[in-house]
Amino acid sequence: MRADPVDQRRLLELQVQDTAAAQLERRVASLPINQRVADLTAQLTQANDALVASRTALSDAEGARQRAEDDVVPVRQRLQRDQERADQGTIDARALTSLLDEIDHLKVRIENLEDLELEAMETVERTAAEAESATAAAAAAEAELAQARAEREAALVQARAEMAELRSARQAVAALEPADLLELYERLRARYSGVGAAELLGRRCTGCGLEATTADYDAYRSAAADEVVRCAECQRILVRNSD
Repeated sequence: MRADPVDQRRLLELQVQDTAAAQLERRVASLPINQRVADLTAQLTQANDALVASRTALSDAEGARQRAEDDVVPVRQRLQRDQERADQGTIDARALTSLLDEIDHLKVRIENLEDLELEAMETVERTAAEAESATAAAAAAEAELAQARAEREAALVQARAEMAELRSARQAVAALEPADLLELYERLRARYSGVGAAELLGRRCTGCGLEATTADYDAYRSAAADEVVRCAECQRILVRNSD
């Protein structure tokens, strides 16, 4: 392939734009704020899981408290009825003895149920405090994540502006290149880690960093100025100085 030396040299300018764009993409991908957002997202998920668990525990505790309250009501009512019968003195001694035994049993039963009710109330208080703490933790994690996302978006806005400038400059340079030379450059750039054209500095190719052998260097220098030379080592377009 042949191309005007000016067009060949312009490939280096195009390569600068492409390299800068690739570096910008890598910089954006490796922004510390990205990891911060990922960490905070994980923390928020954990906080929300803890919140759900605490609210479930609170709901269970409130249900247990309500059942304890409900269980003691009929026992108290039964005790009241039995006590009223005993106080009336209208039953025989044998029946009264049995009734008094039941009254004693009911009193013990009420004490046990009241203990359970007290335990249930304490559990409600504890789980309510845990749910409140979990709610605050989830809210704090959500706020921190929102802040980190805002910081990331600000960084991305700046990066998009830089990328737009690079693409605009690249487009202007690419528009000046012959189609066949540009096609070759793009093909090689896709194949060789984003670098399609390199400069020959002294005997060294800036694409692969290797020095040319004497035979290869002589071939590069003896080739016509408009001949598109490829590096013998890395196969990238090798742009030579005009001197």
